Amino acid sequence: MFQWQKSSFSSGSDGSNCVELAATDTTLLLRESDDPTRILAPTRDALAALLRQIRAAERT
Repeated sequence: MFQWQKSSFSSGSDGSNCVELAATDTTLLLRESDDPTRILAPTRDALAALLRQIRAAERT
């Protein structure tokens, strides 16, 4: 069982609009709270690219 942590940027008082993160010794896992059975395990490079894209979109 993973210990999931909600993003501090998640919105909605019911918690149904959240991105959650879990970490193992070797892997980072991502999921959306509205579909918790679909879990992504991005590589370090893929996650870094995703975060760069999100930050770039925030500036526009």
